[in-house]
Amino acid sequence: MSLPPISEKSVTRDKGFAGMLADRLCQVRFSDFPASTVHKAKLHLLDTIGAGLAGSASPETQRVWRGLGLQTDGGRSAVWGMPHDISVRSAGFMNGVLAHALELDDSGGCDHSGAVVVPAALAILPELAEAVSGRLLLTAMVMGYEVGRRVLEAVGGYEAHNGLGWHSTGTCGVFGAAAAAGLLLDLDAPRLEQALGISCSFAGGTWAFIHDGSQTKKLHPGRAAEGGLTAALLAASEFTGPTEIFEPEAWGSFFKTFSPGQSAPHLLTEAFGEAWRLDRCSIKPYATCRGTHSAIDAVRQLRAAHHLEAIAAIEVEMSSFQFGMCGGTSVASRAQAQMSLPYAIAAELQFGKVGPAELEPDRWSSPEIQAWLDRIAVRIDPGMADADEPAVTLVAKDGRRYRAIVEFPSGSPANPLADEQLIAKFRNLAGLVLSASRVAEIENVVLKLDQTADARDLPNLLRCPR
Repeated sequence: MSLPPISEKSVTRDKGFAGMLADRLCQVRFSDFPASTVHKAKLHLLDTIGAGLAGSASPETQRVWRGLGLQTDGGRSAVWGMPHDISVRSAGFMNGVLAHALELDDSGGCDHSGAVVVPAALAILPELAEAVSGRLLLTAMVMGYEVGRRVLEAVGGYEAHNGLGWHSTGTCGVFGAAAAAGLLLDLDAPRLEQALGISCSFAGGTWAFIHDGSQTKKLHPGRAAEGGLTAALLAASEFTGPTEIFEPEAWGSFFKTFSPGQSAPHLLTEAFGEAWRLDRCSIKPYATCRGTHSAIDAVRQLRAAHHLEAIAAIEVEMSSFQFGMCGGTSVASRAQAQMSLPYAIAAELQFGKVGPAELEPDRWSSPEIQAWLDRIAVRIDPGMADADEPAVTLVAKDGRRYRAIVEFPSGSPANPLADEQLIAKFRNLAGLVLSASRVAEIENVVLKLDQTADARDLPNLLRCPR
């Protein structure tokens, strides 16, 4: 895609925080990343693709596909796990939805950076006239994670921003998608600043879904991916966006609107390049909200250590913030099961695992699960900080009590899954939709992406054969 010349006015004026961030992004090179970050980026890419392929068959994804009539939306961008090509922006949206559908996508970025950044980056590839090296694709991806997380940190952090009712995947993720797409479009710093500014108009998504188990959470990464793509494409066409989106006192700016009085805009660029945010992200072993994972690990550890079989009761102590997010015991939909820590515990106790199959209606609606839920008591511990992991106590039939807090749950940066586990997760999920030979081909391409001269064919591998 050829770019028209940027206007002189936008080049010469003083830069605000968005301009400084755009400058940093345009200065990054693949050689700036340590080998460990490159390896982790490839694993996150593989993990997101696996989650998305499996999510393509979910009821939520199919309802979005039918409801919006996207089969009539012409274009060249592949829909993962389906035999369809649609427009760039629709592909970003659709693939963002399906990547998050099963709650198996990564966390710890914007929060769900993979389901936002990867769909945006892959959707833009068919529009690019020149070869896109695997190194450039990985660079754009890492920078998408970087921007999404830095915006979240600067807007007050996860607990503060989400505590206001915003879902950071949608509100902060859109900037990460714009950064990734913008770098692949080869936008210069002034245009990338415009893309970030335009993105602000697409930031959105609240936690209203948490009260009734509705499905809107699945839309948020899709809308963020679509919004970031739209912003980058508009910036490439010299459409302008506001340049003061990150000025904390500017009326209508992102910080003034989404976190009045709590922002720290210097975090957008402070120590840029010293520690890449993707390295802080988690990959999920369980198909439920990340806030439930330490509780699942605690149950596993206690049962294994004390050989517990007959359990009379389960007690959980949580922070007020965590309770509001995933403390509910009412499970009447897949969405409620995915967001319920008590359900995650019940599923682990009943089935010994918490994967996609344990989120199907016949599992969460079973009388056995209800019997476990009836034995689970959850209380808010006012002494716990928002980010504290819950304490889980298993009470044996003979009255003995066993308590555990898992500070670093499986899949977190401090307790990472082995590469073999991550690759097995990908194979299992992708194998639900694609042939074994296609799954192996995708795995090989992704794990060797930094050696690839042109990565533009990768999205085509994710499409089901017609």
